[in-house]
This record gives sequence, structure tokens and C-alpha cells, in this order.
Amino acid sequence: MAKQIQAIRGMNDILPTQSPLWQKVEAVLRSSVSAYGYSEIRTPIVENTELFKRSIGEVTDIVEKEMYTFADNNGDSLTLRPEGTASTVRAGNENGLLYNQEQRLWYMGPMFRHERPQKGRYRQFNQFGVEVYGIGTADIDAEVLMLSARLWEKLGISEHVSLELNTLGDPAERAVYRDALIAFLEQHKDALDEDSKRRMYSNPLRVLDSKDQHVQAILVDAPELMDFLGEESKAHFSQLRELLDAVGIKYTINPRLVRGLDYYNRTVFEWVTSSLGSQGTVLAGGRYDGLVAQLGGKDTPAVGFAMGLERIVLLLETLELTKDIPPEVDVYVTAMGDSCLVEAIKVAQELRSALPTLRVMSHCGGGNVKKQMKRADKSGAQVALLIGEDELAEGMVTVKYLRNDNEQQRVERNALSAFLAELALK
Repeated sequence: MAKQIQAIRGMNDILPTQSPLWQKVEAVLRSSVSAYGYSEIRTPIVENTELFKRSIGEVTDIVEKEMYTFADNNGDSLTLRPEGTASTVRAGNENGLLYNQEQRLWYMGPMFRHERPQKGRYRQFNQFGVEVYGIGTADIDAEVLMLSARLWEKLGISEHVSLELNTLGDPAERAVYRDALIAFLEQHKDALDEDSKRRMYSNPLRVLDSKDQHVQAILVDAPELMDFLGEESKAHFSQLRELLDAVGIKYTINPRLVRGLDYYNRTVFEWVTSSLGSQGTVLAGGRYDGLVAQLGGKDTPAVGFAMGLERIVLLLETLELTKDIPPEVDVYVTAMGDSCLVEAIKVAQELRSALPTLRVMSHCGGGNVKKQMKRADKSGAQVALLIGEDELAEGMVTVKYLRNDNEQQRVERNALSAFLAELALK
């Protein structure tokens, strides 16, 4: 027997029993962004490596350790996309979508990072994101946060997530703060962990994001970026807070929140949960006004967020919020004997045409009544339609209820569609 081939570590299958929950989440995401007037963009999963080096930053965990990078047959360095923002900017620049225009976009699809696999974090993961271009005011920052809050409402998890908010100011303000932070870190250099020492000069703000508890204890006395902001940055952040307060979105100011990517400025945010242990961030983003120009376009303000779907699915499962997901099938059609097979197939096909939203499964493969009823029950259908020789002779169909104690009944063949429509199986 040949050796069985296994999936690559950290790249998981989504099985038929799991996909209804995924479909529910995806449907909520699509309907929510549609309600806000956002348009979908789809980009390739493979891009030039330079795109991510220039956007994410070479001194980041993603570029240094996690990207799936390879040389193609032409010797070009290509990378499986680790995130969606850079690809969206590249597509916008390349296709003339961004300069002197407003675009409100969303995407959904697989991303790839070579991380240590664990529950809720995989090497191939599915990400949903929103990106807005051409609007530099705080009201659009508020809108993307309102949109994200609406997602939690529709998924039923608003009480289990909380918003953390910060501002990074503009590049010039951050440069002054950077020097002050480096001076502070130099005073404590011997006590820093190796990652913090390595980042102290190349990307000191990332030290603020250190997971080392000893480093975090040192940072209690570090200078705070908020003290280095100019009036314009402060006004932007103040207006954002005012708008969030006006619509009742609660938040906490987290001065240590810097995000893991180099391109952010001004607003940054994370939605976090305490229900998933160490995998606490479920959505994150912020403003990145310099990235479009950094990747070859014209200066264009931008803001957005991204969320990993695996983590959202895991949160719904952890909170046991998956019980209301309907089965894949509403009606199961059976043929009680070979002579009835053609009629059963016709009935199923006619129902699909007459009631397009009704999910109809036909029994295939033959078998006795017991076997067919067992399959009907396993399908999750609410009713089974039985077509035997008696039904065939009389122009009738027997309706058997599978999820309640209602007595089975016969329905005229030509009235079947109307009867099932009234049952409101959907």
C-alpha cells in the first residue's frame, strides 16, 4: 500500500461539517461591507517579494522569519502574500484606482506565514480586510471602527470583544519620539531581551510591543508618544474619540499599542478578547497614509483593518454560538423502488426550479426504505419526500417530518411546491 500523503503542517482542511459555520461568518462579512457601500477587490496570492519588504518593513518578524519566499524559473523572488494591505495598494496603484479618488474596498482570501502552528494561528490562514483610500479625516477612521463593531453585533459576540485604541502621530513626530525612546532604552540595555536589543535602533517602537514581561516592566517608565504629538495629530485623535463616543462604541486607550507593521501612522486599533487565551487579538488595523507613495503611487491617505477568520470561527466555537446554523439540506427526496426513480428525480429537479432557495437532496445509490430513511435523517433535512408505487399511481407524494412529531401526510404532486413554500423550511 502506498504511503498516505498528509497535509502540510499548519495548513488545515475545512471539512464539510465545519464549512456551514465558515459560510455563516463569510455571509455576515459580505452583507456588512455591502451595507456600508464597500466594493470587493481580489488580488493574486503570489507577489514580488520586494512589495512586502518595502511595505511591511525588513526589520519585522514577518519579513525576517515568516514569509514563504522562493525563486521562480526566471530567477525572480516571489512571496506568498502574508497580508492583504500591500497587495491592495499595489493593485490600486497599478490600475489607477487611488490618485485623487475615494475607494472603499474589501477582500477575503488565504494568506501565508511560517509561524509555529497553534489553535487559531496557522501557516495558511484566511483573512478578511477593509481598506479605504483618499479620505484623510477622522470620520472615516470612525466608520471602519463602526463597521467592525457591526460585525460583532451580527455574529453575536459584542460582549466578548473590546476595542483598544492609540495614535502613532505623524512620521516627523514619531521620529522625535523615536530618539527619546532609544535614549531611554539605552539606559536599560543590559536588562532587555535579545529581540528588544536587536530592534532598539532599527525599529524601537516594536520594543513597546514586546511580549517579555520583564521588558514590559521596564517600559512603565518609558516616554509616551502622546506627549510628542502636534496639534493636528491630537485634533485627529480627539475627533475620532468624539465620534466613537457619539455612537456608543466603547474603547480603551492603550499607549503601548503600536501594531507589528511599519506603515501605520496616527490611528491604530485592535479588537481583543479574553476568551481565546494568548490568541487575544481578533481584528486589527489603523491609518497608513504613507504606504501608497512608498509603493510608487501618489500621496494618498488610507485606513483599514484585517481579521483572521480562523480565530473568529474558533471564538464562536469556544462561546458555543454555533447551534443556530441550519443544516445543508431542507428536503430529502426518496424513491421507494426502481420504478419510482425517474419520478423522484423529476420531483427534486422541479422543486429546485420552483423554490430556488430550497435545498433539495435526492437519494442516490438505491437501497431499502430503512436505508433511505437513515440517509434522510443524517442529511439534516426537515422533511423527507417518499415516492413509492402507490404515490406514483395516485399522483401524490408522501411528506414525512423528520424533526418533529407531526403525522406524515400525502400531498398532491402538482401542489407540492406550494405546500413546501408554506412550510417555510428556509
